[in-house]
Amino acid sequence: MAEASDGQVDGERAGADQGQARATVGRLVFGQMATQAVGTATRLGVFERIGPGEAAADDLARELSTHPQATLRLLRALAGLQLLSEPEPGVFRTTAAGDLLRSDTPGTMLAMTTMFTDPVMLRAWDLLGEGVRTGETTFGAVFGTDFFGHLKEHPQLSAGFNAAMSQGTRTTADTAPHHYDFGRFATVVDVGGGDGTLLSAILRAHPGVRGILYDTAEGLAQAARRFEDDGLTDRVALRTGDFFTSAPEGGDLYLLKSIIHDWDDERCAAILRHIRKVVPDHGAVLIVEPVLPPTVPADQQNNVYLSDLNMLVNVGGRERTAEDFTALLAASGFTLRTVTPLPSPNIFQLIEATPDPIGPGSRL
Repeated sequence: MAEASDGQVDGERAGADQGQARATVGRLVFGQMATQAVGTATRLGVFERIGPGEAAADDLARELSTHPQATLRLLRALAGLQLLSEPEPGVFRTTAAGDLLRSDTPGTMLAMTTMFTDPVMLRAWDLLGEGVRTGETTFGAVFGTDFFGHLKEHPQLSAGFNAAMSQGTRTTADTAPHHYDFGRFATVVDVGGGDGTLLSAILRAHPGVRGILYDTAEGLAQAARRFEDDGLTDRVALRTGDFFTSAPEGGDLYLLKSIIHDWDDERCAAILRHIRKVVPDHGAVLIVEPVLPPTVPADQQNNVYLSDLNMLVNVGGRERTAEDFTALLAASGFTLRTVTPLPSPNIFQLIEATPDPIGPGSRL
């Protein structure tokens, strides 16, 4: 058999590259449809109904009070997304990924998926073009208020958001307590810490440390139960407040997990300056956020850049580089000391800063 010419090989490679490129574009174009299918299935309870066994589409339709053929079509779409398998016609099982959309699975992502596929999270994206043109959040144009104001007006949605943030924090809570020396501090203040998922993990890993959880009343709604269940009630204090107004005294480490990326530089500086007023000279601030590299890595897909756009349209914040954090901290009276990546697949990094004895710099 004659060997293929260099030109033929190059042509085959070009064809394969083009096929892969077309598949990438097609996957992205259909991405919103996939989001809607997954969101609809979680709200209907499809994965919960199937459970650890298998279920027939007709039986699911009866249990869910849905149209039989339309239900089958949804289930097959989910199988096409590799969330379900169809071992025989019309019968479905959850895959390993689909298992994560059941509440009884360790490490479940059900609450997070339900929240991030909710119309409240998605509608501001319809105005992404406007956000890119103006640099302004678009959530208010859709709902007439800011994102967190909307949550305050809708307690059930707020509870869902808290649950989603708790699920999103679990991977960090499993690793961060073992990749930073929390034990050298007497009291950790978790600023905006929600239900206390991360603070609870830190206190359990470091028995000599006490904690203060500081958040709005809405943010703290599920916190007391968390610490009671974890047997930590006597080692933690719950403080209600607004981090734009003040920070609680009494800590020597102030923790900010997924807070800074919610806000613009001016508001972040306000949060940090309130902490600077109360943190002792020997204390520190620990920011837990993704840290963007100077350029986008060409060899990996990274959802942090989509998170950055989500901050733009929904809350008005942004993801930041190490240089951005250095400038923000310096303007707020802190010196960035270390940036420690958490082990993969966690995308978060631990950004430690200590008080600058000179105090806050000029306003941003």
